Amino acid sequence: MNVHAAIDLKEPGLTRPSGDPLRLNHGDFVAIDRHKDTTYEATYRPQALYSRANEGFHANNETFLLHEVATNLPIYREDTGPTDFHLHLPPGGFQLVLVTSGMFTFDYDGRFYNVGPGAVMLQSAIVHRQLFYTWSGLSTEENLKTPQTVVPDALSMGYSGKFLEAFVTDPTTFPNPTIVSPDQINEAETPRMAWTHAMHDRPEDGGFWLQDPLALDALFKPLADSTVKSAMPVYVRDIGIEIPSGHLVTGHIIATDPHGKSLLPKSTSGADAASFAKGEVVIYRVIRGMAEFGDSAGKTFELAAGDVVTAGKNSTSLIGMSENTQVLRLGLLKGMEKLRSWTPTQRDEIDGLAAKIITRKDIRPLRTEGKPVGYLYA
Repeated sequence: MNVHAAIDLKEPGLTRPSGDPLRLNHGDFVAIDRHKDTTYEATYRPQALYSRANEGFHANNETFLLHEVATNLPIYREDTGPTDFHLHLPPGGFQLVLVTSGMFTFDYDGRFYNVGPGAVMLQSAIVHRQLFYTWSGLSTEENLKTPQTVVPDALSMGYSGKFLEAFVTDPTTFPNPTIVSPDQINEAETPRMAWTHAMHDRPEDGGFWLQDPLALDALFKPLADSTVKSAMPVYVRDIGIEIPSGHLVTGHIIATDPHGKSLLPKSTSGADAASFAKGEVVIYRVIRGMAEFGDSAGKTFELAAGDVVTAGKNSTSLIGMSENTQVLRLGLLKGMEKLRSWTPTQRDEIDGLAAKIITRKDIRPLRTEGKPVGYLYA
């Protein structure tokens, strides 16, 4: 992702970021990114258009970035095929992906995963590549308008692939080394490879995480005694990222069914209200539908699909939802302030070292089963 001059260092001493400490905004603030004002840019590669929640990013001291990634070109073109094998090294190793449209195939550390709407992944400084994605054939304008969802169905799975992605800090400020370039990939051997390196910067308990949207731990649970007004019952899904993120971030999806239909896969047990309330800074992103919020001064505002609000711990609350609405809530925890950013020199040196950072390799006999992703880190 980052491109820098190659540097030959035998003992780089780069295993931990040594830049400035990260700081959350503990003040009373509300920053809103409206989808109608957003722009989509092919920042890193031609087939992927990025739309950033910049207002919230800057208001929160540029500590946490949320953006949407929308694929926009067919994968069979020479300049849009499978990516190289690479990894991202944000502080804390935190990288979240939530698929909201289409289908993707990812290579992770010698295994491959086919994922669709509602799938959640923490990539956690794991070597990976994007192998495949669906493309609708629509024009750019129409493609960006197709609805998004966290519930897999035939229609949403046939659209162009889209996902929400979050990093601790901005990808341009941390290393993103290429491990195997496209011209060096041997399709019979390279995708079976697991790698390890010493620069993942993971907090305790941090690691790779995948939650299937139809798994038992992904069921939507009723929000009992809810303060959220809605004509339909309100449900919550815990996306399970608090522990595997190293206690950096909590994640939940708050949702309602369409009128007269049961769309959400449900459990009868109640949602954990305490877990749902965590966060020194909170981020809400409306995936579909409409949601109403109140601020600490008693004023209310509405968010539509694609809108994002970033706010202080007690600065805003979700107070209303329309039918057929899905909202992602992320809570940024105190542990994030134990992290440091990478210095520009560290970033450039690690990117320059590229595959030289790898300390061990292993080949999996089967790519669909066996040891968990990241097993070489143990």
